[in-house]
Amino acid sequence: MFPTMRPSPTSSLRPFFLSLALLTACSSGDAPVPAPGPSDKPAGQPVVENVLLQDVIETKPNLIIGISYPPPAMKHPALARALRDYAEAARNEVVRALTALGQTKPVAPYDLSLQFSMLVESPRIVAVAADGSSYTGGAHGQPLVERFVWLPQKQQMLAAEQLIPQADSWKPVSAYVREQLMTALSAQLDEEALEGAVRAEQLALRSKMITEGTEPGAARFARIEPVLNADGSIRALRFVFPPYQVAPYSEGTRSVEVPARLLLPLVADEYKALFRAA
Repeated sequence: MFPTMRPSPTSSLRPFFLSLALLTACSSGDAPVPAPGPSDKPAGQPVVENVLLQDVIETKPNLIIGISYPPPAMKHPALARALRDYAEAARNEVVRALTALGQTKPVAPYDLSLQFSMLVESPRIVAVAADGSSYTGGAHGQPLVERFVWLPQKQQMLAAEQLIPQADSWKPVSAYVREQLMTALSAQLDEEALEGAVRAEQLALRSKMITEGTEPGAARFARIEPVLNADGSIRALRFVFPPYQVAPYSEGTRSVEVPARLLLPLVADEYKALFRAA
């Protein structure tokens, strides 16, 4: 399956400031925290208090903050807390950078544009995407790309190093992803009609990025999006790579789907039941 390309996040999410502002103007009071449904926590799991996720709009002469949350995430308090903590950490980083300027006025307002969106919501798997950018000076903003996979029945977050714990088991994943990215790169260079020395230079440069960005190991493949069958089982994992990891910043976020048939022999036994090869 060929990798997908997404536009750079530097400015693509800023239009949601206006939508959030309109929603804020039309609302009255805080949104209620949803009532918890029947508990499916395994015995002995600690109770996590409900977390209220409220969209954030801050506009000051030197600072613009916009954060948008998906309300369904509040059904899962531990997941909601992880989303809020990620957003607060990103906001604090921008504020600290602005504070460090002292009395110096930035050329452009420092800003944070961050949008969380539900990718998957099923009884066994919930997945949320975080996409955006932060600007603290320089030519352009820094991309913010993260993924959160929550297992409601296990009451735990699913991390890449848990899913495939053996270091050597990442080699087949790396090889598959590299092949897809290299195939897409070759097609892209054909579309750009690059020839001769120019094509060779671009091929060498971008191939190096792909090779380095897909070194075997959980750290390079930490951002996961489950792709489900109709019955809710995982038929593939979409590995997401932020700008700079496997392609230049201008080409945005890349992703490659790896099928369950390749993953199943590599996955830890306790998670194999989540998968079914199509």
